Amino acid sequence: MDRLRRIRQVNDKHHLTLLCRDLSELANYAVVDNRQYRLMKLGTPGPYTFILDATKEVPRRVSHPSRKTIGLRVPDRKGTQMLLELMGAPLLATTLIAPGETEPMNDPQAIRERFEHAVDAVVDAGACPLEPTTVLDLTPMAGGGDPVVMRQGAGSLQAIGL
Repeated sequence: MDRLRRIRQVNDKHHLTLLCRDLSELANYAVVDNRQYRLMKLGTPGPYTFILDATKEVPRRVSHPSRKTIGLRVPDRKGTQMLLELMGAPLLATTLIAPGETEPMNDPQAIRERFEHAVDAVVDAGACPLEPTTVLDLTPMAGGGDPVVMRQGAGSLQAIGL
C-alpha cells in the first residue's frame, strides 16, 4: 500500500482499490445494501470501481482515512481473474498514472523499465486497456441518494442504468 502510494505520489486520501474475484468476495470488504448490490451486479465483472463503506475486514491504513471507504472492483480481464484465483485473496491496486503524466500506463514492458526498481515483480498478461475504469461512489445510496460519478472511464453509465 505504501509502495503504491509512493509510486503514484498520492496521499492516504487517494482511494486504493481491492480487486476481488466476484461479488460474494466483495461483500466481505464492503457494507452493501440491496440497491448498491443490484447496480454492482450490472457492472461486474467489468470496468467499474465502486466506492463503498469498508467493513472491519479492511485494514484502516488501506481505507480512506476520514470516510472509512474503499474502492472495490471485480475485473473482467482473464489474466487478472487467474491471478486472483491463484492468490486466493483480493489484490490491492490503483490505476498506474506515473508522476507528471496524465494518461495511465498500460504496457508491461514500459512499466517494467520505469518501475522495476520500485516493485517486486511485473506480471505481463499483455497490455491492459488504456482507458481507466469508471469510478462510482455508491455511499450516498445507503441513505437513499444517488451514486456519484467520480471519474467517467471505460465503463458505460447507460450499461448500469445511470
